[in-house]
Amino acid sequence: MTDWNAQSSATDRVHHLVGHLFRHKAGEIISTLVRIFGLERLELVEDVVQDSLIAALKNWSFKGIPDNPEGWLVTAARNRAIDMIRREKSLAARESDIVSQLYDRLTDNNTFQQPNSRWGAVRGGSPDGIADDQLAMMFACCDPDISPESQVALTLKLLAGFSVTEIARAFLTAQTVVSQRIVRAKRQLKQHRAAFKIPEGNDLTLRIRAVMQVLYLMFNEGYNAGAGEDLIRIDLVNESIRLTELLAGHRCGESPEVFALLALLCLQAARLGARVDPEGNLVLLDKQDRSLWDKKLISRGMHFLDKAAAGDRLTAYHLEAGIAACHASAPSYDQTDWPQILSYYDQLVALSSSPIFALNRAVAVAMTHSPETALEDLEPLADDKRLSSYYLYHATRADLLVRLNRNGEALDAYHAALELTSSEPERRFLSGKIESLSEREQ
Repeated sequence: MTDWNAQSSATDRVHHLVGHLFRHKAGEIISTLVRIFGLERLELVEDVVQDSLIAALKNWSFKGIPDNPEGWLVTAARNRAIDMIRREKSLAARESDIVSQLYDRLTDNNTFQQPNSRWGAVRGGSPDGIADDQLAMMFACCDPDISPESQVALTLKLLAGFSVTEIARAFLTAQTVVSQRIVRAKRQLKQHRAAFKIPEGNDLTLRIRAVMQVLYLMFNEGYNAGAGEDLIRIDLVNESIRLTELLAGHRCGESPEVFALLALLCLQAARLGARVDPEGNLVLLDKQDRSLWDKKLISRGMHFLDKAAAGDRLTAYHLEAGIAACHASAPSYDQTDWPQILSYYDQLVALSSSPIFALNRAVAVAMTHSPETALEDLEPLADDKRLSSYYLYHATRADLLVRLNRNGEALDAYHAALELTSSEPERRFLSGKIESLSEREQ
């Protein structure tokens, strides 16, 4: 039994590590291989990377994890790409040149970096060439000839390693819809012979907002994972911040809007250390130990927020970053500047049709005015199909109802929320609320 448990534990470590590298390395490898082979061979490139990951799972499960797993994976992908050249007659004539490019751009001397703390960095930066490849890949996926929803879905899949399920959850839509969008986007990239480069001028303006939405959604999934045992997926948080820094540090992304997005991500990530307790249970903002907040990240976020103020265009990222700054600078929950936060949400609701902003605004209304007023503001949202299947809508209603001593209705709302989430920390939190409230009602 002990041997079986040890083997099971080793297998789990291998699966965890391969999943980690899939998040962090697959996007880099795909981007670089696409630069070399062209977007018309995107599906072949994806196959190469998938084959390498499968090989890692099989090899490491039997032979153990290598000293440099990241380098092993890159080398495996490079070797499989070379096999691909030799299978394709159209590439065979250029074999020598392509192999040279593979060795120049895909190196196997990367050092895998273990996190030095629970919420510490899990990776270092990319070489400049690969960094440019990743940016070029993001912009290629965000071709204006492709619908905005398909742009984001494709980029999340290729560069962030999102599953169709995760993308569907981020968009509050069906998995079949997401699958169709990805297939359609790939076909359009091939048909339009999309350029693999960092754009300029009007083309840059058209694409950069979709790129930013990708980074924003990637962070959101990491900050509050929609399924699984962990509330936080630190790999996605770190990767979204890294790619946003990559964008902000390039001349194509040096804009107030990008700085505002980077400020938002830093300020939100600064609170991660207090969002769960040592057992992995959800801790709400009013109960968090603020001494656990990352002061360096808060400082960085404030720095980028100052840089974002240079422009004359107010975006949703500016307003969300402003809200995050209010929370980050408040000495306590009760001392939070809720009227200012409500003002920001008023502007967000006027700026965007997203029902999530209207939902979050209700919390600020409750803190600034009253739970009853907030509940009244929520009622019109009940008919919005995007929120009817969103657990936080029901959980927010439940909290407001409890504060108004309408416990029977609150229990119904908590049960509705519980049925709509696949996140184990959230399920434990909601189950605890239901149990506590039920005992009070007896």
